[in-house]
Amino acid sequence: MLEIDRLTFSYDGGTTGFAFDMSIKPGEIAGLVGPSGAGKSTLFDLIAGFLEPASGDIQLAGRSILGQPPENRPVSILFQSDNLFDHLSTGANVALGLGSTTKANDERVLAALDSMELSGLGKRPAARLSGGQKQRVALARTLLRNRPILLLDEPFTGLDSQTAAPIRDLVAQMVRANRWHAIVVSHQAEDIEALADRTYRIENGRTVPG
Repeated sequence: MLEIDRLTFSYDGGTTGFAFDMSIKPGEIAGLVGPSGAGKSTLFDLIAGFLEPASGDIQLAGRSILGQPPENRPVSILFQSDNLFDHLSTGANVALGLGSTTKANDERVLAALDSMELSGLGKRPAARLSGGQKQRVALARTLLRNRPILLLDEPFTGLDSQTAAPIRDLVAQMVRANRWHAIVVSHQAEDIEALADRTYRIENGRTVPG
């Protein structure tokens, strides 16, 4: 179980304080919704370790992950933008999910590209990919990290509905098969409806179930 327990945070000089409470079971996907600026990215940064809370705790399987540096946290995160290194090949970008750009020809990397309908593009420079292709490469890399906590911020941006649907299904299958604890942020209602086992919304800096 991933427990976000009375987690509080406020930015220096900010007028809004945040308070987050969530529970996510292994193999479960929680949808997180709210207007821009509501605090969704703040919560992700707290879980990933890029921000430190004022109080509260984040526990995975009964153990706190607070105090661990971001690189050691059991977290895979897909950011909304600036996800790829344009000077690297597509395969090398995905291989970063395995911790090394030299593994671009690893079977796991090739399989990840295939799962995103990107077979044959492994040697193409990331700078030459379309926006939708870049998003799929970033998602493939994130999933390849295979960490217990999966955070996806607008993971299907730039994808048309025909492309997004099978990739949503793949994400759901992988979360359940690997028993990850996933949180998905999306402004597209169909993404939340298709993926989320439960939904939280952020109102006035607070997470509210439903």
